[in-house]
Amino acid sequence: MTTALLSVSDKTGIVEFARSLAALGVRLVSTGGTARLLADAGLAVTEVAELSGFPEMLDGRVKTLHPRIHGGLLARRDRPAHMAALAEHGIETIELLVVNLYPFAQATARADCTLEDAIENIDIGGPAMLRAGAKNWADVAVVIDPADYASVLEELRAGGVARATRFRLAQKVFAHTSAYDGMITNYLTALAPGAEEAVERVPAREPFPGVFSLQLTKTQDMRYGENPHQAAAFYRESPLAAGLLAGWTQIQGKALSYNNIADADAAWECVKTFDAPACVIVKHANPCGVAVGATLEEAYAKAWKTDPTSAFGGIVAFNRTLDEATAQRIGEHKQFVEVLIAPAIAPAARAVFAPKQNVRLLEVAPGGGANAFDVKRVGGGMLLQTPDLKNVARAELRVVTRRAPTAAQLEDLLFAWKVAKFVKSNAIVFCGGGMTLGVGAGQMSRIDSARIASIKAGNAGLALAGSALASDAFFPFRDGLDVVIDEGAACVIQPGGSMRDEEVIAAADERGVAMVFTGTRHFRH
Repeated sequence: MTTALLSVSDKTGIVEFARSLAALGVRLVSTGGTARLLADAGLAVTEVAELSGFPEMLDGRVKTLHPRIHGGLLARRDRPAHMAALAEHGIETIELLVVNLYPFAQATARADCTLEDAIENIDIGGPAMLRAGAKNWADVAVVIDPADYASVLEELRAGGVARATRFRLAQKVFAHTSAYDGMITNYLTALAPGAEEAVERVPAREPFPGVFSLQLTKTQDMRYGENPHQAAAFYRESPLAAGLLAGWTQIQGKALSYNNIADADAAWECVKTFDAPACVIVKHANPCGVAVGATLEEAYAKAWKTDPTSAFGGIVAFNRTLDEATAQRIGEHKQFVEVLIAPAIAPAARAVFAPKQNVRLLEVAPGGGANAFDVKRVGGGMLLQTPDLKNVARAELRVVTRRAPTAAQLEDLLFAWKVAKFVKSNAIVFCGGGMTLGVGAGQMSRIDSARIASIKAGNAGLALAGSALASDAFFPFRDGLDVVIDEGAACVIQPGGSMRDEEVIAAADERGVAMVFTGTRHFRH
């Protein structure tokens, strides 16, 4: 290796890397700010303009777009005609290219970013060089990530960058340039009409881009998908927002399955909506037990009590550090648990589960992150929507009956409403005392969901008399309300919005129950 071209926006570790290259006898070629940084560090640097014989121009828009650069990157060393062409035109080969791109994502994330700012942060020369070097990976090592500096140096000191490493680096390059172009596409095609007429203003953006690009990185092949005859893999976003399940750290247990991950996400998203110590148990994508308590142990005991049968083989999530007492309580129930999730798992709690190596223990760092979009694949297309982040505040509730809920009932109604948001439609949730009493999920009829919730409560030996009831959508007729009142509901929370709201409100008054409207529904399909 004789020549390295370095031109980076992210200058993390670049001086140390360049110094090590120089110590190995590699000639350093660089541009603009990178060249000045290396020169200020006392390193001998050749400016790109000196190599190309052509000055940087157009405010830096044209620096490396020249045959002396791209010829040095693209020439195949195993083809005599290529090497003869380089010799004829006095072009030197470049064996190492170190480039990362203008920070387009960071620029457009700023609230004051104008269209002009965004356009000027679209890198042209960088992607062109990266693609050229990566296309010729057999002869050129291309580094885009400072995390790769150390391993590349280690191989250079051992005699040269291995062919397998160069190919891996090329794969990273094309993934990176693809993601970069995708970001630009998402931004530009989301601009509102007329944005081009005022490039010095912050442009309005539509909620969904005209062309949507999404890049995910495979992190895990799975034994199978939802069923053994289906193949599956897990992909992760980058960068990953804090607090999302995909950032899990697995402490012990077998590899997560397709269904494990889907259910774990449902449990984690639900449990992190509660402020008090909470436990959520999920089975087949639905919460079968949810509770809050003074301690995690109390919350778990109440959640498990809702439906011990369904809790068997479930996913259990907590919103506090999983402690030894709670771990011991789970063991006392002799409950078969697929996955346990918490922001942290105390060493003493880990020790409780150490003999049960099939139990998967996951830590997920807390945070307020959310997906930009929820995505659902359909035949030949994709549905995108913003995530359901709406949590109805107490002040938004509207009492519509003559009887108002008591303070205690209001607490249970708000608790029930939070749970209903995570139950598949049609959702009916009976609650009381900070715990679920009966959950009816995924039925075509709301009345059937109510009856199933009642059966679940009965099977668990829980009384529904005086309970709070949440319905994820309005009651289209009074018959659904009558069923839940017959089962024991003393107060009801629902969105309202039916053509027959007055009929339903009159029924509630007739039956002597309190009812509040949220004005928000939570269908979950």
